[in-house]
Amino acid sequence: MSLSPPRALSSSLTWSRGLLRAHPLFAAVLVLAAGLRVVTMLGYPPAQLYWYDSFSYLDVATHPRPSLGFHPSGYPLLLWLLRPFHSVEVIVGLQHAMGLGIGVLIYAVLRRRGLPGWGASLAAVPGLFDASFLRLEHGVLSDTLFIFLVVAALAVLGWSPRPSVAACAAAGGLLALAALTRTIALPLLVLVLVYLAARRVGVRRLAAAAVAGALPLLAYGGWNAQVNGRFALGGGDGVVLWARTMTFADCAVIRPPAAERPLCPNGAHQDAASEYVWDPAASLNRMPGGRDGNNDLARSFALRAIAAQPLDYLADVARDAAITFAWTPVRHPQRVTPAFGFARGAWGLPDYPLVEKVRREYDPDIRGLRSVEPWAGFLMVYQYPAYLRGPVIGLILLVGGLGAVAGRRRAALPWVAAMFLLVGPVAVLDFDHRYVLPVIPVACLAAALGAADLTAAARRRRRRGIAARAAGGTTTRQFAS
Repeated sequence: MSLSPPRALSSSLTWSRGLLRAHPLFAAVLVLAAGLRVVTMLGYPPAQLYWYDSFSYLDVATHPRPSLGFHPSGYPLLLWLLRPFHSVEVIVGLQHAMGLGIGVLIYAVLRRRGLPGWGASLAAVPGLFDASFLRLEHGVLSDTLFIFLVVAALAVLGWSPRPSVAACAAAGGLLALAALTRTIALPLLVLVLVYLAARRVGVRRLAAAAVAGALPLLAYGGWNAQVNGRFALGGGDGVVLWARTMTFADCAVIRPPAAERPLCPNGAHQDAASEYVWDPAASLNRMPGGRDGNNDLARSFALRAIAAQPLDYLADVARDAAITFAWTPVRHPQRVTPAFGFARGAWGLPDYPLVEKVRREYDPDIRGLRSVEPWAGFLMVYQYPAYLRGPVIGLILLVGGLGAVAGRRRAALPWVAAMFLLVGPVAVLDFDHRYVLPVIPVACLAAALGAADLTAAARRRRRRGIAARAAGGTTTRQFAS
């Protein structure tokens, strides 16, 4: 029998009070983090819209279709579900809620694995309070959904020492959805399958993760084949990998075949690999068909360049990935603002047909971002101390790595996932400060588990040492007597 409204409300309040008593510290942390997100929405209405990505996402949401561009259509499908609201503010409101959800997931799985409330709360703090996450959640971009799906998959797998069949299936499905949001998650699904096989969890669990991960990808690939004539998650993979090689490629060493020689560096120079994708003077963009018509050829050239110059490739990847650990945010490329983006002013939208199309079909009230006082002024001050500096990220990764190697290895999967999220985007295209943000909550999860395991191991060693000294003293007294 259903509860009457007064009884239901009373039951809900009782449950809430019990939750607050059990987790008072994290409840306070979560309330403060929620307040920051309310301030962000008040301070910068309606939402941050980026040309060209945000409008492309909204256009695909209005006319759902698989994409052969750089991004698959997972995020636009979420926007399609939100289309009845006809509001970009609803989109970013949901993303701010996802940001809080990421913190809740981290806290919940760490408490489940035996960490104290203060330790689990501390691990959730960077993702909840770093101003970069506030800005990311406030933009019509796929990143927040991607982070939420990845953290949810790792939380499901880490909920118990031996995940159930349902947990393995859920993790596989979540990572498939993450791959349909950003294709860089596809290797994470493979990583999880390898991890489960290495853990010897059993055929049923491994099969559940594999099938649940494969079905959404196969369905999307089939949809793409039906609409665009190509079974793929997206396009442009060859283009971005070609751009990665433009920072080191030497065709005298590579010796490409005649068909690929026009893709060699032609003297055009950019300060970051990703800039070659958009440089009209770059060799790929000067070819007939440009980027869209030469993706496969660009991929072939890029793989040939990496095989011919592996050390140069690895050196460039290492150099760009190291930008993560700078104390002062480095401009890369030079034209971007890497941090501290909350400012005072009003920013109009470009006068392009796609903008008008999205305004007409998705949200008639779409307009440029503007700052509103006193909220914007508070965020402008707040963002400077509330920024996770590079050496701190390095320390978090170091603790997780030590725990993965020397502890009970509970940190192994999230730490390897964090390292892949750090290096993977750089290896296939370039460094971007935005691409570092998914690393942070995953690395914090690994660091918390690693620190707990290292502390427990140190306590065990200390106890064994005390026991050994006590046994040695007893033996000495026996001989003396």
